[in-house]
Amino acid sequence: MSSMRFLAQVSRSARSARTFSSSAASRTDIIQDIYLRELKTYKPPVVAKDAHVGSVKILSPPAAPKPPVLPADLAAELAAYDVAEPTKAEVETVKKAGLSGEEAGRGADAFLSFLEADVQHAEAHH
Repeated sequence: MSSMRFLAQVSRSARSARTFSSSAASRTDIIQDIYLRELKTYKPPVVAKDAHVGSVKILSPPAAPKPPVLPADLAAELAAYDVAEPTKAEVETVKKAGLSGEEAGRGADAFLSFLEADVQHAEAHH
């Protein structure tokens, strides 16, 4: 019987613990009221019209490029170009690659076959 009495007492205390006051006064949130009041009274500071001066760079478009100018004596310059010897840079590159003049003119296939060819090293005598 003592267990029955204990259960009855627990159920009564549980019922009394569940009840709470739901009055309007206890539902007001003081922090929320203060926050809303401060939001309503807040006035942002007035920004001066020239506040951006110094922090923003003034846009200036770049100068328009000048059109190329043809030389006055174009015929003389073309004649000087025709008389000039070709540069020796092409010959030096061919020599560095190890190709003769004929092999250099064949094209990419000849060059690739040259690269794939076996290189014969000279034997060193000990």
